[in-house]
Amino acid sequence: MDQGISQRENQVLRVKKRVSFRLCDVSSHTTEVMEIQADNPTFHVLIIPGNPGVVTFYKDFVEALYELLGGTASVTAVGHMAHTKKMDFIKQELQNTAVPLLLVGHSIGSYISMEMFRRSPEKVTYCVGLYPFLALNPESTKQALIGKIAESRIVCVALSFIVALLGLLPISLLRLIVLTFLGKSWSAAAVEAACSHLVKYHTMRNILFMAMTEFQKLSETPDWAFMRENLDKIAFLFGIDDHWAPLQMFEEIAEQVPGVALSIEREGHTTHAFCCTEAGSLWVAEQVASLIKIKVSL
Repeated sequence: MDQGISQRENQVLRVKKRVSFRLCDVSSHTTEVMEIQADNPTFHVLIIPGNPGVVTFYKDFVEALYELLGGTASVTAVGHMAHTKKMDFIKQELQNTAVPLLLVGHSIGSYISMEMFRRSPEKVTYCVGLYPFLALNPESTKQALIGKIAESRIVCVALSFIVALLGLLPISLLRLIVLTFLGKSWSAAAVEAACSHLVKYHTMRNILFMAMTEFQKLSETPDWAFMRENLDKIAFLFGIDDHWAPLQMFEEIAEQVPGVALSIEREGHTTHAFCCTEAGSLWVAEQVASLIKIKVSL
């Protein structure tokens, strides 16, 4: 392993504060919240996950980002709700916070973050999109297949039942299945998140329902005018060989919003599912921390 990465990992592992978890009721909707509260924050980072919206996948990322920001910011990850309910979350949980609010979205969470920014520009100071899923990729056969599955209620119900049956297996066997078929390099936090959340009927139905609504909404053209008006408050990180955030979208953003902060991860440090490994969580946290430090002049 690269010595520099090892040293940085050791630094992050010395984090004094660990994440706390709680359930939050927002507009009669209960969602999971994971957070680290700074003692005297100068700003607040709100993380919007990708589908399936399970915040515990982001445990390593939240802890790494908090440490890399030197404890100067509170960091919160909120589970998926409707856009309006996420705005209600800001009003309920963060409206009285005097410090600036920064949004960090992953995958479809990048699109949701942009929508939140567009609806509340007076509250949001900065918005970072990680491996952003902003529009459908017509060249992706995987997206086409997922779209077909999500459109069929019968298939969604059947698939959800099959997945729920896996939840009846002994936890040791379930962990083995996750590591074997999803990722041998997954972190303990990601494996636990998969075993505790993904193998439930309602979770799988929610994943597929969200996929259906994503595909309907993302058939529209991104709001380029809003991005151009706020280009100094937006940044995007792309990866290679990512059908959710293809390089065609990178090029289109560069063309439509010249001057916006864009970067590509080309060295193979991580993938679209960066939050599922400790190394990926740390590397992306470093990129986000660097962007934030430049923006808020830490």
